[in-house]
Amino acid sequence: MRYYLDPFGCAKNQVDAENMMAHLGNAGWSMAEDAADADIIIVNSCGFIESAKRESINAVLGWRKLYPRVKILLAGCLAQRYEKELTESLPEADGFFGIDDVTKIVEKVGQWGIGECNSDNAISSRIYSGSSNNDSYSRPLLSLPGSAYVKISEGCDNRCTFCAIPLIRGPLHCRTVPDIVEECKGLVARGIKELCIIGQDIGSYRSGESELPELLNAIAELTGNFWVRLLYIHPDHFPLPILDLMQNDPRFLPYFDIPFQHGSSKILSAMNRRGTAETYIALVETIRAKLPTAIIRTTFLAGFPGETEADFASLLDFQEKLRPDWLGCFTYSREEGTPAYTLSGKVPKKIAAQRQHEVEERQIQITEKNMDRFVGQKLHVLLEEQFSGENEEADDDENLWLGRLYCHAPEVDGTAVITGTGSMEPKAGDILPCKVIARRGFDLEVRLL
Repeated sequence: MRYYLDPFGCAKNQVDAENMMAHLGNAGWSMAEDAADADIIIVNSCGFIESAKRESINAVLGWRKLYPRVKILLAGCLAQRYEKELTESLPEADGFFGIDDVTKIVEKVGQWGIGECNSDNAISSRIYSGSSNNDSYSRPLLSLPGSAYVKISEGCDNRCTFCAIPLIRGPLHCRTVPDIVEECKGLVARGIKELCIIGQDIGSYRSGESELPELLNAIAELTGNFWVRLLYIHPDHFPLPILDLMQNDPRFLPYFDIPFQHGSSKILSAMNRRGTAETYIALVETIRAKLPTAIIRTTFLAGFPGETEADFASLLDFQEKLRPDWLGCFTYSREEGTPAYTLSGKVPKKIAAQRQHEVEERQIQITEKNMDRFVGQKLHVLLEEQFSGENEEADDDENLWLGRLYCHAPEVDGTAVITGTGSMEPKAGDILPCKVIARRGFDLEVRLL
């Protein structure tokens, strides 16, 4: 009983995949390193935007062509959103498995007569419940060494008009504070050094009388040398009290992923955003005044229906005033079922792509200048992976490491290139003191101290 996992999508999808792996492992399944050795190929899909949907479907088609006799399960967001339609239009998939309850993955694959369903081994619900079983702390992790995602909520109530998340994952529902703290405690106990707190919008977290500040204060009571990184905070209800905690506890990284999306008041209103460019700039100024070392990552959306040249100029002006450290720009994807789907004023794809390119080009100089401020600083680096190669600044064939500083979120930002380890014997997952000695493009070169 062997499965092969082909993962797609965001960090929330990754946690879903890890939970499925945990259930399969408890039921006697093992993970195949090569799809050729698997009884089942699981494509854990993304269904957020058109390009991601196409990528997941192409994966199914590709695996079917390579392995015509292997069972293929299309899991994840795409299966959740379009199971009925895909059942008719995608015969290359043998089955579909959404995100409503990942505990049923063993039962699902058992329908094909491969393995046995053992419901007694279930260890989580749709939202991963860390306290329901001690085995939960040892769930497989798909992150690089030292880091793990902790999903504190599911769904979203913000109802941005372009976003299909509520159609896929439903309204906001949150885990309890004790449940989350127990998971964090278990992860730290197994050597995890970076806890990445995620949800569609962690700023909306509410459980009983507790909101995000109370949750973070509870995590702060844990002992140990670890980082806490907060990801995905909607700007319209940013919880300012978390800044005080970050001032007092350096384990809580001053890194903020805030998807502002646009700078035009007209477009923001059409997106169902309450803020304006002015209020968003004021928020960032407050963060930077309180935490001068703060890192700001954001997301822009170009080509939203009705976006004129004047609206796009407002977006560029907002970018220049905001000067985020990291920025991802995407073009609008017209998603059926969303309020924006019926809006008039469609922006041609070519123009939307041109606007995306201009935003990205302007961001290069902003990010490079922002990264220059780290040169000469003494910080800590999380080591992730080692490779051997030639470095023109060092001896040939020196062992090099890749890792991340507090200014680097997993996978989406630049990286830290660690040179000059000398006689040290570092290992993946270590957090070690270092000094930044140079900027190389978006990356930072550091030496261990």
